[in-house]
Amino acid sequence: MSAVAYCGRFAPSPTGPLHAGSVVAALASWLDARAHQGRWLVRIEDVDTPRCPPGAGQIILQQLTALGLQPDAEPVWQSARGALYAHALEQLQARELAYPCACTRKELEQAWRAMGLQSNGLQERPYPGTCRHGLQGRPARSWRFALEKFIKNTDFSLTGQAPAAHFFVDSAGLVHWHDRRLGWQQQDPTQVAGDFVLRRADGLWAYQLAVVVDDAEQGITHIVRGEDLNDNTPRQLLLQSALDLPHPRYLHTPLVRQADGAKLSKQHGAAAVPTDDPVETLTQAACFLGLPAPQGESCLSDALNHWVNAWRATYNGPRP
Repeated sequence: MSAVAYCGRFAPSPTGPLHAGSVVAALASWLDARAHQGRWLVRIEDVDTPRCPPGAGQIILQQLTALGLQPDAEPVWQSARGALYAHALEQLQARELAYPCACTRKELEQAWRAMGLQSNGLQERPYPGTCRHGLQGRPARSWRFALEKFIKNTDFSLTGQAPAAHFFVDSAGLVHWHDRRLGWQQQDPTQVAGDFVLRRADGLWAYQLAVVVDDAEQGITHIVRGEDLNDNTPRQLLLQSALDLPHPRYLHTPLVRQADGAKLSKQHGAAAVPTDDPVETLTQAACFLGLPAPQGESCLSDALNHWVNAWRATYNGPRP
């Protein structure tokens, strides 16, 4: 693979400093870019501004610098990119692939209960389609992607982007995609998320739209991120197709977990990763990724050499 062909990124949400789990994701994405002689970018995903404490993004950038993980261009901030997201929404509206939604959280809960879908706090529940055919005179609160309509009415063999060697939608509407670590995956997104939100009731842009627009605008070709985001991939692949955007390759890394098995996260009080001993911090992250322990000041070089041997292949894999 040529140097020009690869562009990767690390895209943390600045809800707090980097912790051990986010350093694993940062190191993996950095190693994969360097193994392919590609570019590595940093994007601060602060689109959900109420959850982002002031200064948290700058702290993350300082932590990355202290660890020697330097991007190849100035970091970008989602909070400054609203015009790009607005343009994408306008494109979807023009194609009748986005519609306004008047549902409140209470109304959604009532609809889900009527469908027998109780919340377990872990799994998403698909949008019940309440506003799919109109608002019945109620004011719009948010905008949704017409996912079910898009799947039903699209001949994916004619989209120009899919079926790619690593992504296709079958005749039953199942999305299949190839993950470089996990192998072939499949999901029925109508049963996981349904018509998902593009712009929230509070006026903020939703993650799914922002990440798809940003990846395309920045020329991202390969995404290396935590395994907790794997089930978001079908929504992003479909949104990419609806906007005529290219499909990056995906590799989802294993998650650092707490003693009870839950994902290590800022919401659960994960400690900020120490940067006073960057070699030790990077060594722990490399070992978690299954790489042999690097040595001394050559920590990043050693980790890179091991990554080249273990993960450089970008095979598509035969279709299932």
